[in-house]
Amino acid sequence: MMRNARDANKQVTSSDAMEMLEQGEYGVLSTVDKAGQPYGVPLNYIIIDNAIYLHCTLEGHKLENIAANSNVCFTVINYSEIVPASFTAKYESVIVFGRANITGEKEKITMLTELVNKYSPDYQEKGLKVIEAFKDKCTVIRISIDHLTGMRKK
Repeated sequence: MMRNARDANKQVTSSDAMEMLEQGEYGVLSTVDKAGQPYGVPLNYIIIDNAIYLHCTLEGHKLENIAANSNVCFTVINYSEIVPASFTAKYESVIVFGRANITGEKEKITMLTELVNKYSPDYQEKGLKVIEAFKDKCTVIRISIDHLTGMRKK
């Protein structure tokens, strides 16, 4: 059973949480290995059709963990400001629970193209050349979203 935020005043709607997720620059992917050891790694990402997409090398810690247990958590902090005089903070964040899977080639090319569109929109032509050179040297992970919760404190 997924939990909602303890402070309902800070929780945003699912559509607002999705919008915050779409606007984010990077998030932290959390996985667990066979022995139960957690692992979190910050990554750039994109959203396509309500799923989170990430890219990485062909092998490594996160891929081993996903192969052992596809349940993941992905956290994005869009905004954070410490308010010293109030002993508090202003923030905007999203937590996603879902299942991670490796994509096929067509989905990989779509993801890499959208990654260029998001992070390097002024370099489309060069980005396509980089994708062509890079596509066989990377893995693309799709996270199907099972549950997301967004929080905002102004």
